[in-house]
Amino acid sequence: MTWELVAGLETHVELSTKTKIFCRCTTQFGGEPNTHCCPVCIGLPGTLPKLNRAVVEYAVKAGLATNCKISNISKMDRKNYVYPDLPKAYQISQYDKPICRHGFITLSSGKNINIERIHIEEDAGKLIHERGNTFIDYNRGGVPLIEIVSEPDLRSIDEAVEYIDKLRLIMKYTGVSDVKMQEGSLRCDVNISVRKKGSKSLGTRTEIKNMNSVNFIAKAMEYEFNRQIDIIESGGEIEQETRRYNSDLNITESMRGKEDATDYRYFREPDLVTLTISEDEINKYKSELPELPDVKLQRFINEFELPEADAQLLVKYKRVAEYFEEAAKDVKNKKLTANFILGPIFRRLDTESEKEECRISISPEYLNELVILVENKKINFNMARTALGQMLDTGKPVMEVISENEMAGIDEDDLRKICKNAVETNENAVKQYLSGKEKALAAIIGFIMKETKGKADAALATEMVKQLIANR
Repeated sequence: MTWELVAGLETHVELSTKTKIFCRCTTQFGGEPNTHCCPVCIGLPGTLPKLNRAVVEYAVKAGLATNCKISNISKMDRKNYVYPDLPKAYQISQYDKPICRHGFITLSSGKNINIERIHIEEDAGKLIHERGNTFIDYNRGGVPLIEIVSEPDLRSIDEAVEYIDKLRLIMKYTGVSDVKMQEGSLRCDVNISVRKKGSKSLGTRTEIKNMNSVNFIAKAMEYEFNRQIDIIESGGEIEQETRRYNSDLNITESMRGKEDATDYRYFREPDLVTLTISEDEINKYKSELPELPDVKLQRFINEFELPEADAQLLVKYKRVAEYFEEAAKDVKNKKLTANFILGPIFRRLDTESEKEECRISISPEYLNELVILVENKKINFNMARTALGQMLDTGKPVMEVISENEMAGIDEDDLRKICKNAVETNENAVKQYLSGKEKALAAIIGFIMKETKGKADAALATEMVKQLIANR
C-alpha cells in the first residue's frame, strides 16, 4: 500500500524590533539571564501592555510579501495556559481576527503552499534544564513574534524544506527578521499525518514542537512519517498529540495530548484596543517593500543572463546579492562579476554566517573597477585573478596592487617570440598535441604564462601556438 505524507507548518518568526511587543525592554539576543525584563514582560499585577507600532508594520509587510490579504480590523486575545515560561499564565496572541489571511508561497515546481493566517503574539521565556534542576530565563519573554500558519499542503520533506528556505529568505529580504535559527529567531512546529495515496480525507495528525534546524525538521518528519505508517499497518491508531524531536536518538517522543482551541479558553485581551489599519497605511507599507527574492532571481537570470545555479547562490544571501549588483554596475558581462564573487571571494568565506554577513574585505566599487579593466582588455583574466587575491589580502583597490606597466600587457611581436620559444622548449607536449591530445596544449600555454608572469593574452597565445605548430 502506498502512503502519502500530509504536513503543514506553524512557523514562529521573531521580529527585528529593538524593543519588545508590549514594553520598552530590549530584544537583543543573549545577555545575563533575567536582565532584559521589566514588570510588564514578567506580568506583575497592575501592569498594562502597550502595543509596539513597529510590530504591526512588520506583520503587515510579512503578509504583503507572502501574498496575504491584510485585515483592516483585528484584535488581540488572551491564550490561557499554565507553564513556567509564561509568568502571566496567559499569552497575548490573536485568535479569530488575525492581522493577515489567505496568502501563499510558490515553490520552484510552481506549486503554491497556501498560508491560512499570520498573527501577532508575544514569545515566552526559556527553560534551562541542568542536573535535574529547571531554571527560567525571562529575557525572551515578550519578544514580538509573528506566527505563519500554512495549510496542510506539503506532500514531501523536500517541499517542506523549500517552503522554509523561501519563507526565511522573504523575511530576511523584507527586514522583518534576521531569521537566525541558531538563535531561535525562527522556529517551526510541524503538523503531520499520513493517508492512503489518492485519498481526500485527512488522517489524525501529530504536532512536532519547536524545532530550530532545517536538518532536524527533515529528520523528524521522516521518522514521524514512518512511525505513523508502522502503527497503522500494525492495526493501531494514531493519537492526536504533541511530540518533541530527540536529535540524539533521531526519534520523536510524546510530550502531551494535543490541545484544541477550546483548551486555551481564548477571550479578547481587555487591556488593548481594537487594531485598525487603513488602506493608505497598507499601501504605504507595500511601497516600502524591497524587491523580493523570486523577482530578483528572475531578473538575474533574464536581464543579467546568469545561469540559474549562479543566480540562486547570489540571491540566497541578501547582502551578497546587493554587493553583486553594486559590483556589476556598468559592466556588460555580469557573469564575469558573478564568477569572481562565487569563485575567489566565496572560497574565503568559510561559513554560512560569513556569507550571510557578506564579510568581503574590498568594497563592491573596487571589484567593479577590476572587472571593467578586464572588459576593456587593460588586463587579462589571469592578471585580474592574481590582482583580486592581493586586493582581498590588503583591502586595497586594483590600481594599488597592479602597475600601469603591468597593465600594458605584452606586445604581439614579443608574444610571438615567447610562443616560438615555448613550442621549441616543449617538444613532448607538441608531439602529444599532434597525436590528438588537446590537453597537451595547456602545458605550452602554462609555460608562456609563467614566462610573461601572467601578462600574456591566453586566447591570443593559444592561437599563435597552434599556428606555429601547424607551420612546422
